[in-house]
Amino acid sequence: MNVTRRKSPSKKQRALEVLARLKNLYPDATCSLNYSTPLQLLVATILSAQCTDERVNKVTPALFKRFPDAASLANADLAALENLVRSTGFYRNKAKNIQGACRMIVSEFDSVVPNTMEQLLQLPGVARKTGNVVLAHAYGTNAGVTVDTHVKRLSQRLGLTKFTDPIRIEKDLMELLPQPDWENWSIRLIYHGRAVCKARSPLCQACGLSDLCPTGKKTLGAEEAIQNISKIDGESV
Repeated sequence: MNVTRRKSPSKKQRALEVLARLKNLYPDATCSLNYSTPLQLLVATILSAQCTDERVNKVTPALFKRFPDAASLANADLAALENLVRSTGFYRNKAKNIQGACRMIVSEFDSVVPNTMEQLLQLPGVARKTGNVVLAHAYGTNAGVTVDTHVKRLSQRLGLTKFTDPIRIEKDLMELLPQPDWENWSIRLIYHGRAVCKARSPLCQACGLSDLCPTGKKTLGAEEAIQNISKIDGESV
């Protein structure tokens, strides 16, 4: 008798199915940073490096009240700026980058945050992650896939990339996902990373993606094997 083996879905098919499920799991997921202008989003995103969005949102109201625009940030007393962002960590470097970026925005871009990746990458403290966030949420342009620590970890666990470099990961994801979904993929994956697929103890048994995830399958398989061994040991006593 001939047995027809079911063909495994391709990486792209799995990515699209993961995307569909993430949309169902987190239908209202949106950028967690509070902002009113492209400049505020740029500054908040710079501050979010190695820091929670919740902490950034506690810092920015006072920051933006004292320094409401690019010109005021460009001319700010650096010590005062450092003090306002101190609790976000790496505050000296962040304050220096924020001021440097604002000085360039004033001098080179007529006090308007650039709306292209090429121009954004010229600003101090701005790499593709920050550029993608600003372009997507301030200007409605999906120029790439934002790769933060959650997106990096989950994309690797899901078997969608073998790379560790964010730029290489972004390239892989851009090839697998439709461009209109590039940014909401990142946001929803971040939500999933916070709630379920945690760094140290992923909740594979409670994960709605486990059947699509090579890491999840291995973890659940190992747990099942341990349970079976325990049952056998218990019966043999």
